[in-house]
Amino acid sequence: MLLKMYYIIKGKILAKLCNASDILSSYVFFLLLDVPMQPMFTIKEEVTSVACSKHGEEEMEVESADEPEEETKGQTGPKHGQVTRNNNSGAAFNTLSSLSTLRPGEIPDAAFIHAARKRRQLARELGGEAPLVETETPKKRLVQEDQDASDDDDEEKRISFSGVRNKTQRQKIAEEIGIEGSDDEALDTGHDEEVSRWEQEQIRKGISIPQVQSSQPEENTVYYQNSYETQPYGSSYSMPFTYSSMVSQPIKAAGHADNGSVHYVTPVSELTTVSIDLVKKRLQVRLGEMNAGYEANSKRYEQIKEDLAASESSIEQLEGSSNENADQYKFLQEMRGYVGDLLECFSEKVPAVLELEAAMHQLLRQRATRLVQRRQDDIKDESSEFASLSNKAVMAPSLDSFGRDRATYQEHSRQRRIAEREARRTRRRQAREQNGKRAEHNEGLSSDDEETSTDITAFNMEKDRIIKESKKVFEDVVEDFHSLDCIKRHFEDWRRDYVDCYRNAYIDLCLPKLFNPLVRLQLITWNPMEDQCANFEYMLWFESLLFYGFDEHSTLKKGDADIGLLPAIVEKVILSKLTVLAEQVWDPLSNSQTSRLVAFIIRLMKGYPTVMHGDNRYTQELLKAIVLRTRRTLDEDIFLPLYPKSVQDNKNSGPYLFYQRQFWTCIKLLRNILLWEGILSASCLKDLAFDSTLNRYILSALQTTDTIEENLLKCQKVVECLPEHWFSGLKGQQTLPQLEPLCRYITHLANLLHRSSLGASDVGRRTAKDQVKEALKMLGRMNALDHIIAMATEHGMKDIKPLLELKS
Repeated sequence: MLLKMYYIIKGKILAKLCNASDILSSYVFFLLLDVPMQPMFTIKEEVTSVACSKHGEEEMEVESADEPEEETKGQTGPKHGQVTRNNNSGAAFNTLSSLSTLRPGEIPDAAFIHAARKRRQLARELGGEAPLVETETPKKRLVQEDQDASDDDDEEKRISFSGVRNKTQRQKIAEEIGIEGSDDEALDTGHDEEVSRWEQEQIRKGISIPQVQSSQPEENTVYYQNSYETQPYGSSYSMPFTYSSMVSQPIKAAGHADNGSVHYVTPVSELTTVSIDLVKKRLQVRLGEMNAGYEANSKRYEQIKEDLAASESSIEQLEGSSNENADQYKFLQEMRGYVGDLLECFSEKVPAVLELEAAMHQLLRQRATRLVQRRQDDIKDESSEFASLSNKAVMAPSLDSFGRDRATYQEHSRQRRIAEREARRTRRRQAREQNGKRAEHNEGLSSDDEETSTDITAFNMEKDRIIKESKKVFEDVVEDFHSLDCIKRHFEDWRRDYVDCYRNAYIDLCLPKLFNPLVRLQLITWNPMEDQCANFEYMLWFESLLFYGFDEHSTLKKGDADIGLLPAIVEKVILSKLTVLAEQVWDPLSNSQTSRLVAFIIRLMKGYPTVMHGDNRYTQELLKAIVLRTRRTLDEDIFLPLYPKSVQDNKNSGPYLFYQRQFWTCIKLLRNILLWEGILSASCLKDLAFDSTLNRYILSALQTTDTIEENLLKCQKVVECLPEHWFSGLKGQQTLPQLEPLCRYITHLANLLHRSSLGASDVGRRTAKDQVKEALKMLGRMNALDHIIAMATEHGMKDIKPLLELKS
């Protein structure tokens, strides 16, 4: 029986693995004949160590050579087997006692399996539970049987052999094909009827498993359907087995499902009646769907054609522009390398250029400071000299800590300065006599800017050194990196060939900064306040950049950013340099420097209106420097002494001449300040000219003297400096508020002249009358009509109408 079970399981395994009809047929054939079949293959089982035996149980299959015993069992039947088991129970237990000698991993023989089965059957009959194996080793397990009170089926335990860890391949295949149970369970049945029923069920399951059939073609499943489809469940397998021919059936018979069940066709009477209208309607619906699909496909086709045409056009355009893009890429790569080298060169040379420029500014500032300091020393010397002479009784000598007079130590320097000062004045006087301007000149109107030969020589030597150094800055650089023409040519090529890329790179904003160092290098010695200063518009850098980006046949386009290249350079270079010169070099008391500076700025305003306006930052810095320098001059260089009448009556005395010189210096400063009219704002200019100069110094000096005729002449010089358009737009009969003190003083002089003419001779009265008319003309020029009317009313003047017409 055990051997038969072995062949049953092995045949199923072969049928599962091979999945062929001939193997299964041979297996059934040998099973019916009850002939042992040689196994076609063997399964090798892995044996693990003893330590892993507790983690899994494995059923072992053994081959028994005890065939006579099995045959005897088949002949005697169940009863004979039962008696035999009862009589030999003691022998079975003795045999089982030998299980303790089994080593881990050892496979029991057929006798051991037979004894185990007998022992289990005896325990089942006696109603008790006896162990299959009695062992004292802790590594082996005892097999027990638990009997359920509500069910007669017993749950059988498998014999666990130590050293066996995993299930065998045969058991895995048996579980996969759906066999529930194991070889030991087959051994536990004990009689042929149960085994036969179990065999039939397992054969049926092995034949009807869908997994096995699904993996084979349809032709291979025809045999099983024809062979077993008509056999009832539980039929005998002793009947002769016949093979049916295998017929290919690509199309299944109507009425049969995949699982073999029969489906009945619906009767004809229950079918829906099909009419012509229904068919026509369905055809129309189908036609409409087809038309809609055709229209959609047509639109899609047209769209695809348009996309194809656009793609072809793009391909042609890209193929046509590939060469141009390649050339542009190559050019831009070259420009990138060139600009990188140019900037690297400038990073080394720009500090040297700035250093030379600062050295030149320092040289000019030293000369200007020396001249200003000399003028201030002369004023101090003369003021202290005349003050000590007029106040000997009240002035105490200045003594040092040792009781010595400091004047003794300063006398030598003062005498030297006096000698130099008188020598300069003499030379200027001789020059005026040669030019025929002595009668028109007043002491103090000339600029004392004459230098000694030593100072001139030292200045020229340092200037020549700076010029030589400036020529050596780019001496070790190739022309391509320091010549304006070469640098300009590279960017002109870029502008001409790739104008869009040129504009997108904002090169127009970069060029002024790029040309800045080269322009500064050429403007190191440039000073617009000097007599022989060259016009920057005739320099090489200006001529080189004047026609940047323009060809002979090109026309000027509106909105071209490169038009502002020169104005940008003028803004960032010229105005910046001019601000430094105005702050450090310019002397507001020098009429020549002020006139040249004003003329140059006016020329910039006319030539570069986009730069010279109040909103420009560089222009604001320049004007601010001019105002600050003028205020510093008013505070440090202007001095008007006040002497008593007894001192000023002597017109040939030193104090009188010193007073006159300082007064006319104030007049000269007022004239220089008013030259900035149109450049500085009107409010700022009126504050500098009227409040800080006229009312603070000039008018105060006039009010301390009693020389009417002389003061009237001085007032006339002041009025001549005032811009006429300041009064042309005034409404009413009053002048500017800042000029009201001057108008009152002129009215006072006119009244004095009129009173003095009352008791004078005819010549005196005529002279006084002419002087009064001049005073009235000055009032009319300043639009002080209220003062004219008041004086005419007071003195009974009747011929003031022509004077009122001169208010313009």
